[in-house]
Amino acid sequence: MPHLHFTRTEFDRRLAAARASLERDGLDGLVLFRQDSMYWLTGYDTSGYTMFQGMYLGADGALALLTRTADRIQSRETSIVEDIRIWRDREDASPGEDLRAMLEDHGCRGKRLGVEYHAYGLTGQRAKMVDTALDGFCERVDASDLVRMLRLVKSEEELAYVRRAGALCDRILEVSIERTVPGASVKAVYGAMMQALMDGGGDPTASRWPMGAGDAAVFCRYHTGDETVAARDQVVFEPAAAYRHYHAAMMYNILTGNPDPRHVAMNRACADAIDACQAALRPGRTVGDVFDAHAKTMAEAGFDHASLAACGYTMGAMYPPTWMDWPMVWAGNPQVLEPGMVFFLHMILLDDTTGLSMCIGETAIVTDGDCERVNHIPREPIVN
Repeated sequence: MPHLHFTRTEFDRRLAAARASLERDGLDGLVLFRQDSMYWLTGYDTSGYTMFQGMYLGADGALALLTRTADRIQSRETSIVEDIRIWRDREDASPGEDLRAMLEDHGCRGKRLGVEYHAYGLTGQRAKMVDTALDGFCERVDASDLVRMLRLVKSEEELAYVRRAGALCDRILEVSIERTVPGASVKAVYGAMMQALMDGGGDPTASRWPMGAGDAAVFCRYHTGDETVAARDQVVFEPAAAYRHYHAAMMYNILTGNPDPRHVAMNRACADAIDACQAALRPGRTVGDVFDAHAKTMAEAGFDHASLAACGYTMGAMYPPTWMDWPMVWAGNPQVLEPGMVFFLHMILLDDTTGLSMCIGETAIVTDGDCERVNHIPREPIVN
C-alpha cells in the first residue's frame, strides 16, 4: 500500500509488543485515542482525531477502528485495520455508544480494558461521554502509557526517518542564517525556512516554531506579530523538521551586529552544557543524570538563575498540537536510557535581569556508545 510507511513485519512486531504488554498488565484489550499510538501500531494517518474516534486492540490480536465518514476512505488506505466502523454526524450523535457497540462485538462486556485517557483528541467532555457509555459494561484502567513506553525505543526503520528529519533541520538552519539580516521580517524568514522543509520532502511539524526578535527573543513559545530584525539583535529560533511524522528539533540564536560580550558568555555556557548533556546520553544512565549535567554546567557558569527546570524531552512520530513527548528531561527523572531512544536537548538561557537570551538545542539518538547527533548547531555564536 503506497500510504503505509513501514513494512507489515514492522507493524506485526509492534502489535506483538503491545499484546505482550496487555498480558503483563492483566488487560483483555486497549482502547486507544492518541493519534500517534494509532499511527505507530497500524499506520493510520489522519488529522481527524480533532473529532471523536477510537481504536481497539484486543489481547487476542483483534483490531477495530471507530471513526467518521470523513475518514472512511483514509482510514482504509493508510492503515492495516480491516474492521472499520463509522459513527455518523447528527444532532443527537453519541459516539461513545457506538464505541461500546464495537467493543460488544469484540466480546469486551465484563472484561478488563485499558483506556488511553491521556490523549489530545479525548477532551474532558469526550472522556466523560466514554465513561458514561462504558459504566457497567467493562472494567476500565488508565493505560495511557502502555503504547508510549513501547514507542520510546525506535527501530531502525524509525531511526531512518529521524535521520531524514535531522538532515532537513540542517538545511533549515542554513536558510535561517542566510535570511536573518537587519531589516528582514521575522515572518519572511519563517516562510523561507518552511519552504526549505517542504521542498526537502518533509511534513509540517506538530508544533508551530517559536521564533522572535528583540524583546520577543526571550519567548519560548510561538506568538503572533511580525518583528523586524534590528541592526543589533538576538533572534531566537526553535524550528523542527518532520519526515513521515518523525521529528528532529533544534534551537539557536542568530545575532546581528557587534555581539554583546554577555551573549558570548551565555553562548559558551550553552555550548558546554549541551556537550555535557550529550556525553551523559548513554545507555544505563538516567534522564535525571542528563539534567544534572545541564544544571551543574549552568550553575558553574553563573547562569542558574536564567536556566529552566527542564532541558529536553524524547521525540518520535507526533501529531499536533505538540512534538514534545515523554519523558521530559528534569531533575530526578528515573527513566533509564537505552539505545534507540531519541532526545531533543535544549540549553536555554532567558535572563530577566538583562533581557538577553541564548539557546543551543540538538536532537540525538542514544547508541551503544557516544550519542548520534542528527542535526548540528554551531558551538560558537552565529553572527550576521
